[in-house]
Amino acid sequence: MTTPVKRLPRRVPGWAKVVGALVLVLVVFFAGIRLSVVPGLKDLFGTETQDRSGPALLKSIQDLSRYDAASGNFQVVVDLEKDAKFLPDAIRGTRTLYVGAGTVDAYVDLGKVGDDDVQVNGDRTSATLRLPHAQLGRPALDPDRSYAVSKQRGLFDRLGDLFSDNPNGEQAVQKLAVRHIGDAAKESELTARAETNTRSMLEGLLRSLGFKEVRVSYGN
Repeated sequence: MTTPVKRLPRRVPGWAKVVGALVLVLVVFFAGIRLSVVPGLKDLFGTETQDRSGPALLKSIQDLSRYDAASGNFQVVVDLEKDAKFLPDAIRGTRTLYVGAGTVDAYVDLGKVGDDDVQVNGDRTSATLRLPHAQLGRPALDPDRSYAVSKQRGLFDRLGDLFSDNPNGEQAVQKLAVRHIGDAAKESELTARAETNTRSMLEGLLRSLGFKEVRVSYGN
């Protein structure tokens, strides 16, 4: 009878164990830096910021004929939460609390005023003007006054930031803040204020030119 010989398990070389342990330590170390689980690691090596941007290039020039008559300052608190189905928030999900501050301008486009919209009497003492209604410009978010109050991320989202080129991106909450600011401007009296200010400006300008009676109306 022959007795089968059992193969001994192959031993892992010592150098492989050392390399594996070193890789594991580096992964945990840099994960701690990115996830901020170990206080003080971010400041261990220090950071240095260098601006290597190229010169700004002028792409186009556009003549403007609008009169910016009013500007509104707005602030909104955005609470954006994204959840994953069948997974708890601690595993997969994000929630960002963001304070967005920005401005919206209201203007009257004087370039749309035609010859038929301006009437002057013979002795140039009376003038009647018909202007287009005031419009709202695009909301402009102020980065100096906008900031994230808190960010909550699940474990998978934190690990994903390790391999992301833009970790903790705030584009979604910024776009949402701009949309809410624009909606708030539409519900405000900003365009009405712009029309009042434009009327006052034109009345004062024409009276300084010798017109005694000035009428300004709005309509298409």
